[in-house]
Amino acid sequence: MKIGGLQKTTLIDYPGKIACTVFLIGCNFRCPFCYSGEFVLPEKIKKLKRIPEKDFFDFLKQRKGLLEGICICGGEPCISKDLPKFCAKIKKMGYLVKLDTNGSYPKMLQKLINAHLIDYVAMDIKAPISKYEQMAGIKVNLEDIKKSIAILKQGKNDFEFRTTVAPGLNKSDFLKIANWIGGREVKYFLQEFNTQKPILNSKILKYPILKEKEIKEIVKEIEPKFQTCKLR
Repeated sequence: MKIGGLQKTTLIDYPGKIACTVFLIGCNFRCPFCYSGEFVLPEKIKKLKRIPEKDFFDFLKQRKGLLEGICICGGEPCISKDLPKFCAKIKKMGYLVKLDTNGSYPKMLQKLINAHLIDYVAMDIKAPISKYEQMAGIKVNLEDIKKSIAILKQGKNDFEFRTTVAPGLNKSDFLKIANWIGGREVKYFLQEFNTQKPILNSKILKYPILKEKEIKEIVKEIEPKFQTCKLR
């Protein structure tokens, strides 16, 4: 497994659990607002110091009884064919597994769920359908995104959807997203865009950014469509 980073303790990445976050290398998207270019862009990946898989699992052995869960993110973890084996090894150690994904690999997502290799999924919803490719930075197979949404809404795993309130997204966009993914079984979180972090493509900063007050008003309006809807 190509591991590019490890956050040894997090109280926020896995809801209600003390966890660590492991960052896998590689991504099929090029979201202009992405904060993790070092795990995404080939020219930056080349310079990235990798963490041997053995070192990662040695760390997990040392943290037994202290950590409850492991968050797997990237990049996009589902691009790796070895992900099921990686998750199985973590599960065998007694940890819960949370997967962060862009939802573009529904077959891998279904495989992980069917094999009971993941316990919680956080899927990014980049934008309404009309702006998806703009916010993903590539041509997107929207049918795959829709399949992943449908898989999660079957309720076999605990899950959430989330959207970064990136420059260029407006109130109308979030109303469309709510109508698209809404449901009484759905937890949906809006994440404020951090203008202080380096991003993949700074050209996106020319677009207007919703203010916190505006985001809270949107949350209040779309909240009835979800089990939970909050600004994170």
